[in-house]
Amino acid sequence: MQNVITDVEGLLVGQAQDDKVKTGVTVLTSDRPFTAAVHVMGGAPGTRETDLLAPDKTVQKVDALVLAGGSAFGLDAAGGVADALREEGRGFVAGPVRVPIVPSAILFDLVNGGDKDWARNPYKALGREAYAARGTKVALGSHGAGTGAMTAGLKGGLGSASVRLPTGHVVAALVAVNALGTATVGAGRHFWAAPWEDGAEFGGLGLPASFPDPHHPVTKAELMGISKGNTTIGIIATDADIDQAQLTRLATAGHDGFARALVPSHTPADGDLIFGAATGAKPLSGEFDMLALCHAASVVMTRAIARGVHAATPAAGDPFPCWSEV
Repeated sequence: MQNVITDVEGLLVGQAQDDKVKTGVTVLTSDRPFTAAVHVMGGAPGTRETDLLAPDKTVQKVDALVLAGGSAFGLDAAGGVADALREEGRGFVAGPVRVPIVPSAILFDLVNGGDKDWARNPYKALGREAYAARGTKVALGSHGAGTGAMTAGLKGGLGSASVRLPTGHVVAALVAVNALGTATVGAGRHFWAAPWEDGAEFGGLGLPASFPDPHHPVTKAELMGISKGNTTIGIIATDADIDQAQLTRLATAGHDGFARALVPSHTPADGDLIFGAATGAKPLSGEFDMLALCHAASVVMTRAIARGVHAATPAAGDPFPCWSEV
């Protein structure tokens, strides 16, 4: 167990970034199609092919999931991944051709100090590059879709966490943290996620002695005057053999992690979204297994969010410092 999403056997992660633009792409994939679902709770999402993930739709499995920066421009990243998959003969059979199924979601990182004056949209190439880099290692912090992410007052980043349950099932999270709110309590170093920390995976500081007024949280909008420049996007994955409806419930439970680790969360200016991914390798054995999976989903997402912010590294021109610099 590496405490990352590839602890779910069979799943692979690839990442690519452009440090000049301060943006990037993260791809979750596998050597075979896997069941996928989605649940959106934010008010400003940006997505591709998410409608087909409803349990009543024809396609139940996908070839990859993509998280990208770049706002609407970042949706092109899925095209690069789809091109690479098609070259490998992957995809949903549609008559004489195969169509790779690559749902994606984007976050807003267009005002993070990077050079956005590109002549050609860079995201399709970044998507292809990220897919080519797939493997079991997952770099956290300022990598992939977390490269240019920010929270209110601190740099955001890419986080991941996992747990193996007593049933043997693995549940894991991957998330690009770019929230309107804060992952830390006020302007301090203590994470809202502290009660769910495993060891000292994001500093081991616990909770602070006092808390700010909960009715008036600090937001990125106050600090930068950008009310719509946000969105935290993530994936909950498991090796459990569950169907698309159950997986949708698992993704929904993962949003509890957003609410625990980010204050505020699910705002009208965030496009908060969680994909679900299930390899189906291990059947459920009891009536309470699904409950345990859902609770685990909320906990690993809570931890992953804090780990992403904790692991961020500084770059020239960043609007906010990293946690390590506070």
